[in-house]
Amino acid sequence: MLRQVFFTFFCVLFISTVHGQNIHEKIQDAYYKFANHASLQNGQAAFTVIDNKTKEVIFESNGQKGMPTASTLKVITSITALDILGPDFTFSTSLYYSGDIDDQGVLHGNIIIKGGGDPTLASERYAEDESTLLQHWEQAIRQAGIKEIEGTIIGDDRLYNGYHAPGGYNWSDLGNYYGAGISSLNWRENKIGINFTPQKIKEEARLIPPAKQFNYLTFINEVTTGSLGSGDNVYGFSAPYSSIIFLRGSYGSDLKKTIELSSPNPAQDAAYALYTKLNNVHISVSEKPHSLNPLVEAPTLDQDKKLLHKHTSPPLHEIIYWFNKKSINLYGEALLIAIGKQQAGATNIQKSSQIVQNYWHQKLSIPKEEIKTYDGSGLSQQNRVTTNAMTQIMHYAKSQKWFPVFAKSLPNINKMKMKSGTIGGTLGYTGYQTSTQNKEVAFSLLINNYHGNSQAMRQRMFHLLNVLK
Repeated sequence: MLRQVFFTFFCVLFISTVHGQNIHEKIQDAYYKFANHASLQNGQAAFTVIDNKTKEVIFESNGQKGMPTASTLKVITSITALDILGPDFTFSTSLYYSGDIDDQGVLHGNIIIKGGGDPTLASERYAEDESTLLQHWEQAIRQAGIKEIEGTIIGDDRLYNGYHAPGGYNWSDLGNYYGAGISSLNWRENKIGINFTPQKIKEEARLIPPAKQFNYLTFINEVTTGSLGSGDNVYGFSAPYSSIIFLRGSYGSDLKKTIELSSPNPAQDAAYALYTKLNNVHISVSEKPHSLNPLVEAPTLDQDKKLLHKHTSPPLHEIIYWFNKKSINLYGEALLIAIGKQQAGATNIQKSSQIVQNYWHQKLSIPKEEIKTYDGSGLSQQNRVTTNAMTQIMHYAKSQKWFPVFAKSLPNINKMKMKSGTIGGTLGYTGYQTSTQNKEVAFSLLINNYHGNSQAMRQRMFHLLNVLK
């Protein structure tokens, strides 16, 4: 009897071991072919696969090598935010007035929009979009008995020391929607939409004048009309609080598309939007709106303020959904600062990035050298994270109560739940997969300095990842 039990146990152990070896060998063979392809002759690949049930590292190559992350970094920001802030965390934005309201309903003072870091404020992705929010603000102003304003509308973005971009962002990114900076008073995801009328090929594409709320900006248009099918090759160049935006590149002659730039001053945009709304409904405002940033002194602004309205953002789990589905860089920076503020009162990207690094060092004993980041979105090409660190954090998320929220945010790519990343010579994927043998894994695959067609490289990466199915 004992011999039979021992023999059965030995057989099960042997079969399990061989099965495990086969999985490892299958991945190893596929990875060897992938990593030795000519497209990576001058590049580098890193790949880590962890068994979600046992935490065993099934396969790893270059797992401790720091790699540029591109947007795969968003999973670390998302997981850290969910773990620290919680899925129901919200941002708030306050509408105040200062001064006195006389018997005629005239406010002798100002309306102040004080930002609290909400990256979704007035975004069209949510029920309370720009039109709805402005209507709520108008109603709050009317309920206070204000019929006229002898003063102005002020956008207060001082909480995060003004509007700025992470230090790792490239100059060529800053003027475009994906390179929008972070403010405590964001507005419509800090974007400006512009349109062109194509002319003859190689002639200047005519810029259609933007909405009046952007009349504080000067657009220098150097965009030419591109050939049929050449598409959108328009780039904006500007910086926070700049009053000039340079437009360069080409706009396809058959293109019908709104080009999205980053706003140099979203707090100004918010103030102007409310100013326009009030004037349109016959609540006159005597002075032009403006933003209030750390460069402007206002010693009496915070004195004797009275709350008119408090706006609450969608909960974090809804923000995370769009953050990963649409890879919105602004959300990454807003969440990163919110993490830093919650943990240590930090209101800047640099300190908040260090807090995330320390958090995972303490939580999972991940060496600090394996997470060196300069933003929360992955747009900085200076970011360096190991696939070991990224996959450990992904594995950790799998066991948390809020995991379904995070999993829902991951796009479906190549019939796998994973987040992608693309930036100058870098491609990456990180996610989860359950094999036909019911093996559940977390994985991260990053490559850098490849050459050749990016679509062909993606297909090679998919071919490698398919061995996990």
